[in-house]
Amino acid sequence: MKRRRLGRSRVEVTALAFGSAGIGNLYTEVGEQEAHEAVEAAWQRGIRSFDTAPHYGLGLAERRLGAALRAHPRARYTVSTKVGRRLEPAGAGGDDLDDGFAVPATHRRVWDFSADGVRRTLEASLLRLGLDRVDVVYLHDPDDHAEQAFREAYPALERLRAEGVVGAIGAGMNQSAMLTRFVRDTDVDVVLCAGRHTLLDQSALSDLLPAALERGRSVVVGGPFNSGLLADPRPGATYDYARAPAELLDRALRIKAAAERHGTTLRAAALAFCAAHPAVASVLAGARSAAEVHDCADQFAAPVPTALWQELRAAGLLPPGEEPA
Repeated sequence: MKRRRLGRSRVEVTALAFGSAGIGNLYTEVGEQEAHEAVEAAWQRGIRSFDTAPHYGLGLAERRLGAALRAHPRARYTVSTKVGRRLEPAGAGGDDLDDGFAVPATHRRVWDFSADGVRRTLEASLLRLGLDRVDVVYLHDPDDHAEQAFREAYPALERLRAEGVVGAIGAGMNQSAMLTRFVRDTDVDVVLCAGRHTLLDQSALSDLLPAALERGRSVVVGGPFNSGLLADPRPGATYDYARAPAELLDRALRIKAAAERHGTTLRAAALAFCAAHPAVASVLAGARSAAEVHDCADQFAAPVPTALWQELRAAGLLPPGEEPA
């Protein structure tokens, strides 16, 4: 699988990356064996970039990912994790479903973008992963914590990079505006933009992607299926982790019908669109089973006819612009 370097760093990522929220029991439980098989399937398909976070299942995704990767040579894969949500023990009982994960509420998340919080959170992640280093660290969703993120957390990441503790640094968010600020005003290597460069939302095309290209920074595109709607558009499907509005469901169904007329699938078109921009180094897709991984890899490798993009633009389902390669 093709690899690209992140910004000016030495860290390389594969064109398709594995997102671990699913094996952290996002929405519903995933068994230990099923989680292990999902990671192993990614390895079999040539994926060597794996993303995780303490947030995903209160550390469960990190533990499972680290355990599954233990059988593989450390120099052959790239791991990214995130800081900004620090986990503290909690004794209240119950579950974590209010935050989207089917796990016991053994810990609580504490927003912490202090310099000390960055180091403490990363140290805990390394213990859960069973690793002595990670390759990429992102500030995780600093939307409501911009001042502390820029003033304290980002400089802490710069120090970690200078010390060689991590190879590349950046921020990961579900918006493009603040990520554009990171690209323009800091020395990040990469930003992770979830759901804002997809067949249903092209907002990153107006600010983030041009800025990243101009500054020589890399973008990893997450949420290529907008949390479900572009994978399987049907009543009740999710869009950005909530029930999809009827208008967006209709739009997704129209794009799906067009894709099928051109002999491809909605999933293949969704992945191809995300990957096509020259600022994009990798597309990060979540999976919770080996079957989902294999399907995603198949769709990612499938050719998408240029005529499909032309039809979608003519129908007003995509904005004017160059056709994805």
